[in-house]
Amino acid sequence: QVQLAESGGGSVQAGGSLRLSCVASGIIFSINSMGWYRQAPGKQRELVARIIISGRTNYADSVKGRFTISRDNDKNTVYLQMNSLKPEDTGVYYCNAENRDWGKGTLVTVSS
Repeated sequence: QVQLAESGGGSVQAGGSLRLSCVASGIIFSINSMGWYRQAPGKQRELVARIIISGRTNYADSVKGRFTISRDNDKNTVYLQMNSLKPEDTGVYYCNAENRDWGKGTLVTVSS
């Protein structure tokens, strides 16, 4: 099992920035896929960004050009840099490993 711990959420005004971090522990040898998902109130959880060990990335269309996912394999950490935040970005953001293991989430609130 992989344990994931997110941090960096908070409340910001539209146009602001936040950086989320996720530290993996437990069975973490050569994790291929790391991702960030989010869940807005009353909606299903959706993929925001994904990165594999080579560094190749995928983004949801709604965040492309504003968010950047990265990883530091030596520190077992994945990041999500969020710029130009919009109220529609509000939700609980979850770290994911191998499309299987989940963190508990960190809340992001963007006000108008």
